Amino acid sequence: MRIKEIQSLIKFVAKSGASEVSLEMKDVKITIKTNDSSSSQVVVKDPIIVPHPQSKPLVSPPAPDPTVTQQNTVEEQSNLITISSPIIGTFYRKPSPDKPSFVEVGDIVSEGTVLCVIEAMKLFNDIESEVSGKIVKILVEDTSPVEFDQPLFLIDPS
Repeated sequence: MRIKEIQSLIKFVAKSGASEVSLEMKDVKITIKTNDSSSSQVVVKDPIIVPHPQSKPLVSPPAPDPTVTQQNTVEEQSNLITISSPIIGTFYRKPSPDKPSFVEVGDIVSEGTVLCVIEAMKLFNDIESEVSGKIVKILVEDTSPVEFDQPLFLIDPS
């Protein structure tokens, strides 16, 4: 069973409202348990271990002072443009493992500059900048799975 199939199964179970679903095949046993509508737990037994990218941490870090954080965030992000993933796939910052990253934080990019590659079903899709500006933040780690419309980069167009 592939990761994509497991992710689809998790989404289906979450939308169906079922609290627990077990699936057993000849070499894999999967149990999906949902606690509420926003989280689910996946248990996979032999031969693979699959982390669930949408699971929430069990312990929350201490919250910073909300008034200071909200003011800074609103001021910082009011002029930033978010580049989001147009497809579901695996995010790559480099064209190949031995090459440098397409962009780094602080780089100046122009419209049409390749920012990353997203692999979907063995096809590598170049993701280009929609605006000119400076890369402020890269929101996804290299080789991470990404969802449709998931934010990837923050760009300051000024």
